[in-house]
Amino acid sequence: MLLLNSRARLVFYVHVRTRMWSILRNKTATATTMTCFFLAHSLPPPLFSALFKPSPPPTPQIHRSLLLLLRLLLCQGFPGAGWGPAIRSFCSRSDRERRAMADRLEGFCDPSSISYLTQREAAEIDENLMGPLGFSVDQLMELAGLSVATSIAEAYKASEYKRILAICGPGNNGGDGLVAARHLFHFGYKPCICYPKRTPKPLYTGLVTQLESLRVPFLSVEDLPSDLSSEFDILVDAVFGFSFHGAARPPFDDIIRRLAGMRKSDQANKKSPAIVSIDIPSGWHVEEGDVSGEGIKPDMLVSLTAPKLCAKQFRGPHHFLGGRFVPPPIAEKYNLRLPPYPGTSMCVRIGKIPQVDISSMRENYISPEFQEEEVEAHPIKQFRKWFEEAVAAGLREPNAMALSTAGKDGKPSSRMVLLKGVDEDGFVWYTNYESQKARELSENPWASLLFYWESLNRQVRVEGSVEKVSNEESELYFHSRPRGSQIGAIVSNQSSIVPGRQVLHQQYKELEEKFSDVNLIPKPKHWGGYRLKPELIEFWQGQQSRLHDRLQYCPQEVDGRRVWRIVRLAP
Repeated sequence: MLLLNSRARLVFYVHVRTRMWSILRNKTATATTMTCFFLAHSLPPPLFSALFKPSPPPTPQIHRSLLLLLRLLLCQGFPGAGWGPAIRSFCSRSDRERRAMADRLEGFCDPSSISYLTQREAAEIDENLMGPLGFSVDQLMELAGLSVATSIAEAYKASEYKRILAICGPGNNGGDGLVAARHLFHFGYKPCICYPKRTPKPLYTGLVTQLESLRVPFLSVEDLPSDLSSEFDILVDAVFGFSFHGAARPPFDDIIRRLAGMRKSDQANKKSPAIVSIDIPSGWHVEEGDVSGEGIKPDMLVSLTAPKLCAKQFRGPHHFLGGRFVPPPIAEKYNLRLPPYPGTSMCVRIGKIPQVDISSMRENYISPEFQEEEVEAHPIKQFRKWFEEAVAAGLREPNAMALSTAGKDGKPSSRMVLLKGVDEDGFVWYTNYESQKARELSENPWASLLFYWESLNRQVRVEGSVEKVSNEESELYFHSRPRGSQIGAIVSNQSSIVPGRQVLHQQYKELEEKFSDVNLIPKPKHWGGYRLKPELIEFWQGQQSRLHDRLQYCPQEVDGRRVWRIVRLAP
């Protein structure tokens, strides 16, 4: 493989990519296993040895890992020399993490690797869906509108792009816009609707009734502000779909001209709202695109079912595919090459996420006010209250905390550890007593902890002195851990240099065999717990305009006893 010239490697990678799509479309176990094994032996030696050392026929777990890795590499476009870091990062993760990683990267699909539909094909697919395949128009409209709403929510957060105007035409595209607006309302946005030519069919009148019950405002064309930029953050173009042809008639001709003129305003350094087109930018030819060059230039295009040919001309930063309802008969009949949807998502990104200006990345937090009169008098009680709310919110590892230490040289170091106990005596975690953090704590027994619960806009910062927990307490916790974790604690001489991962695996297997008949694995002397006794605890709640709530607990002596004083800090 490494002896092939660059042109031969390119041909080979194209072959691998083609075979990979075959895997994703054909999930039969035998064919998948055989293809994965063929691909594995065709990969560069570093990749092959990373997954097969030595190289037996793939076990189910190896086969699954290989398939996920190939999916990852497929979505990254086979970067050649850039494989190394991606492979090492991928192979060092758990199976669940590898699957999640592959799912995320699958969203960044190469636009050249998917199918694009002609107008005739798009119409035929809709006829088949609503004919022999049993879909109703309202089912497809609901799925399409939900796909549009989730795509918008992924690209434009409600904290920054809250005000939405959905401009809906008289056909199915307008119905998709109405459904999307309803979902966006429930996602926390504030939609308004401009629906000049209402369709009197029950499906559409029902959608209007649903939006009116949510008190979503309907604006006539005459009521639209002259400057849309000042009133809205997002404009949803749901006017015309792929079945439209000919010239737009009033009032849509003027609306389309206004949307097309938004980009010219932007070029004049005037901030304009993000324009989101559903399936087809209104006024574009379904196959030839913006023929005149004077049409809408959307920032985001949400293709439905499959992208139409005009989508090849889309130059905006966000292109999503929605409509997770294409059955195998349709995909096979039209030879559709569609990217797999990540996880349970209703949308998948086409192309890479655009580069962003890091300095412009910010959140405008929206949270309940955090008032002094509402908090617990003791910080541990307040911590337990917030921790329980983080658990109830379904956060992943809410007990994860950043532990920062410094040795006698004063150089700080941080790492993530897991909280394993908390009471009025302090916060407990377990580790190797010969690790870097343990050495630093022996030289300087002071540390800080930081909990960050992103979806709740909350942080908790703790500072205090650190001491080891009793050996009895460490023994009790050690034997409550899974057996594999107990053996892993013995194998790992934490923070020391090892010649390779295979050494750890070999030592693990040897200890696994050694303790196979042992009921109680002895806790190693170099492993145990620490307890941080808090001297300061700060609770942080993110708020709008950076006016965050910061309540700090500090101990003080009152009448010979220790009490906690609560003060508010400037954000």
